Amino acid sequence: MKKKIELLAPAGNLEKLKFAFAYGADACYIGGREYSLRANAQNFSLEEIAEAVTYAHNLGKKVYVTVNIVFHNEDVNGLVDYLKKLAEYKVDAVIVSDPLVIEIINKYKMDLKIFISTQTSSLNYEMVDFWKSLGVTRVVLGRELSKDEVKEIIDKTGIEVEVFAHGAMCSSYSGRCTLSNYFTGRDANRGGCAQICRWEFPLYDKNLEEVISDTKFTASSKDLMMMDVISEMIEIGITSIKIEGRMRSNYYIATVINTYRLLIDDYYNNSLTEEKIRKYRKILNRVANREATIQFWDKLPTENEQYYLGRSENSNQDFLGIVTGYDEQEKMVTITERNYFKKGDEVEIFGPNIETFSFTMPDIYDADNNIVNVARHPEEILKFKLDKKVYENDIIRVKIS
Repeated sequence: MKKKIELLAPAGNLEKLKFAFAYGADACYIGGREYSLRANAQNFSLEEIAEAVTYAHNLGKKVYVTVNIVFHNEDVNGLVDYLKKLAEYKVDAVIVSDPLVIEIINKYKMDLKIFISTQTSSLNYEMVDFWKSLGVTRVVLGRELSKDEVKEIIDKTGIEVEVFAHGAMCSSYSGRCTLSNYFTGRDANRGGCAQICRWEFPLYDKNLEEVISDTKFTASSKDLMMMDVISEMIEIGITSIKIEGRMRSNYYIATVINTYRLLIDDYYNNSLTEEKIRKYRKILNRVANREATIQFWDKLPTENEQYYLGRSENSNQDFLGIVTGYDEQEKMVTITERNYFKKGDEVEIFGPNIETFSFTMPDIYDADNNIVNVARHPEEILKFKLDKKVYENDIIRVKIS
């Protein structure tokens, strides 16, 4: 049997990395505080990168570090020493877009695997072969490819291919956008994207008179969600499926990674049923607040894959709390609350060491064992009795029927 497809998770800091691994990721991609395209994420110091690699390797998992900005002259300072540190820490690969980084790694014979970032917009097999000739071992393809195009690249190059499976899309070619620079002076290609495509702009008629309307124009894509074609992604030989979202919450990371882990494992176990797919789709649709489609996979996107004239991004409050402890003798769960819930609500708990189960919320106690029965203060420590054992970092959420 072919090697199992890799599930690659984003991690904006050490805590998120640990959540991603706990909930089923095979590898995480992270950014240092230099040379990374998510400048607004917390990101990792060099010491934290070393800690992340050690933590991952103790679990038999991997860490890839993004070094994928578009380099200007001033960005080159310190790059050689930074890459040498990553090699010293034994990171499993660096994700790069500028040939300069490849040249440095090869020149100094650094023990670093090189992956090509989606920022290069690699969309054809000749380009992928070019990267392969430079010693690259994996290419993160642009999001703008169909299934047949991805398969042709795999078949003709034989290189490892990584494909985005879930998360935000870019209205430009895989991040090559200058709208942010133009409107705000923040360089999207050096980590400062202001997401201008999601801004709302007034509409004008042919006489350049503003149309008074509640509806504004945007140029934003709907999000990407490939769960419905996960079997096809595995069968054409993709090496790794990538989840976008280094700035997302622990709840988002845990939910999305857990769901794709189940999907992948069900496929390999020949247990992926339509009923399960429907349940997984509901979970993924509820964890995000934007609509999602498969975008380029089976056709060129149409107006149905875009937001042009308004959109709805209603945030839900499904995430109710996170387990911090379980007293087996008292059968008492302790949680840190995140969103409002009350006694009698239908809820469920999921986690990496349990099968998801639902129950009716019983009496709720505060940290001093006073009955409160209504949880309305985020970050409050609360307790309730539960016969089933749960574990630290399991998550309680609204029941998804």
